[in-house]
Amino acid sequence: MARRKKIYEGKAKILYEGPEPGTYVQYFKDDATAFNAQKKATIEGKGVLNNRLSEFFMTGLTNIGIPNHFIRRLNMREQLIRQVEIIPLEVIVRNFAAGTMAKRLGMEEGTPLPRPIVEFSYKNDALGDPLVPEEYILAFGWASQQDMDDIVSIALRVNDFLAGVMHGVGIKLIDFKIEIGRIWDGDFMRLIVADEISPDSCRLWDMKTNRKLDKDVFRRDLGDLAEAYTEVARRLGVMQSAPVNIGKPKLIN
Repeated sequence: MARRKKIYEGKAKILYEGPEPGTYVQYFKDDATAFNAQKKATIEGKGVLNNRLSEFFMTGLTNIGIPNHFIRRLNMREQLIRQVEIIPLEVIVRNFAAGTMAKRLGMEEGTPLPRPIVEFSYKNDALGDPLVPEEYILAFGWASQQDMDDIVSIALRVNDFLAGVMHGVGIKLIDFKIEIGRIWDGDFMRLIVADEISPDSCRLWDMKTNRKLDKDVFRRDLGDLAEAYTEVARRLGVMQSAPVNIGKPKLIN
């Protein structure tokens, strides 16, 4: 497919104008970032893995009736998606204490939570995506009360699906984050899952060893990130072997 006009470039993906009205082409980059882009590297093959894994998860959501922006994969790095109006929130679902939650509450990482906890952060890189309470979201008009009820329902359904899939291949779903977008059918508005679902946006631990199979490998210098992502893809049957030309991380300025 010929490359179209660039619409937006983020830390891990680029959006291009789609071939049809109401569509985008989403391109997955090999860039890895952490600590609000203070740490950066290029991980060869990462974009290929995330494209294939996000396709796998989004297709699974479609199959169980959870609407999302995915239409089809175009090639190893690109997929065709629906154009949506992104709600400026990251929706975080936690099943075990880890990361910032463990630090905030002084909990040991890996502690099971009494039930899945849904949190929200305001999507703003300059501010470091701060956590926000539901009262802020309603007061500033980022979403309505009905939207919030629907978002929580969607997030918990996604959690049930992902946790079940991961449990089946010996992986604990520690936490994950998704984004939600609005689409319109005439005057009727729907909320759908958008952005991506991949090891970039999930914490995934091996059930037996607690080995990390997510972006914490890069954040904490725990080994080869591409190898960890490839292990997730291999267990899920998404890719039988590592993509061609996967190498060691290369630091970039």
